[in-house]
Amino acid sequence: MAQKLKAALRNLLTTKLDLPPDVMMDLPRITMIGQLHIYIENHKGLLSFAENEIRVLLENGQLLIKGKGFVIKAILPEEILLEGRISQVSYLDSK
Repeated sequence: MAQKLKAALRNLLTTKLDLPPDVMMDLPRITMIGQLHIYIENHKGLLSFAENEIRVLLENGQLLIKGKGFVIKAILPEEILLEGRISQVSYLDSK
């Protein structure tokens, strides 16, 4: 019940105050540049990393990125810049 109320309040504040949803609703912001770079903001941590697959923890699930030759170019507490040949990006729901 508290989760639903919290989500409704965030949605109302986002709409009325004209704030970006990713900021108010704790959503990730994912920016891709072609198949070469992916920039992930507002994540909760790196779960696994391999040359061909990376898993990133989100507030409500995981982001699975598949491809080849992955290299982490930058990693900060809430930001990751990944370089390589990206072939697939999937959202894995935690529910």
